[in-house]
Amino acid sequence: LPGLLRSYAPSEIFACGETAVLLPAGAPGKGEGTGERLTLLLCANASGSEKVPLRAVGDSPRPRCLRGVNLEQMPWSYRAGSLAGLTAPLFAEWLREFNEGMRRQGKSVLLLLAKHEAHPYLQLSNVRMVFVPPATALAQPLDRGIASDLKGHYRRRLLRWLPAERGAGQPSLLDVLHMLAQAWGDVHPGLIASCFRAAGFTPDASAEAVSLTSAPGLLSREQLERDGDPAGADGDEGMAEGEDAGELAAVPPCPSEREVWRSLATLRRYLECQATSPDLFQAFYELEDAVHMVSAG
Repeated sequence: LPGLLRSYAPSEIFACGETAVLLPAGAPGKGEGTGERLTLLLCANASGSEKVPLRAVGDSPRPRCLRGVNLEQMPWSYRAGSLAGLTAPLFAEWLREFNEGMRRQGKSVLLLLAKHEAHPYLQLSNVRMVFVPPATALAQPLDRGIASDLKGHYRRRLLRWLPAERGAGQPSLLDVLHMLAQAWGDVHPGLIASCFRAAGFTPDASAEAVSLTSAPGLLSREQLERDGDPAGADGDEGMAEGEDAGELAAVPPCPSEREVWRSLATLRRYLECQATSPDLFQAFYELEDAVHMVSAG
């Protein structure tokens, strides 16, 4: 395995794995029971420069909240699986799509994954699959802190859900999928690269990483917090003294937060129906985060 890793650049070494998140109880589109979950397929490269869009697997084959959504242009994808789990056919479908994406980029990559009955081996044109040895399966980069960081960002976004402003109750499955895509975007590239190094899955990691045969472990909290996010700043400007009554009358009143959230919901729905690229949602997510910052003072 170390010799194989040295034949690829960090940007060409990918690892994939699964993790599960719980849905809010009574979320529209998922029934009224508790404990329902989504299985997420995560995949990123060792440099942290590329995070493959999330693949979510739930137990509902045709969720009502996804009707009318242009699913091909979302920054996430959803499939239905047995007991919300990833099956071999679903994983094979994802593998072929991942290989096609690498082929379009003109890249040949290494894909590291754990041996599992839901992970069939496929002979692919641009992706070389490698099942890591059983002794290191639990030391996958995703288990070193990437999956837990994603879940932390997801929980933070769930907690700041504002039903009063949004005029809604629990977030729907569609809302959750968007929150998960935002949370995946929140995972810092530096954190991903650190987790790959800690797992020994980079060409230059031999001197600083744990042995591939040693017991797996998580990055310390200090290591996970090394990569911080800069805070933003805002400001305001007073009105000019020369404005007359007519000009003041033409100024529309400041909208309430509820009106702003309703406008954002309308814009998101428009993009869900009409978007021509998943990249459009990245701009929308940034706008939504900016509104959150303003409303939080």
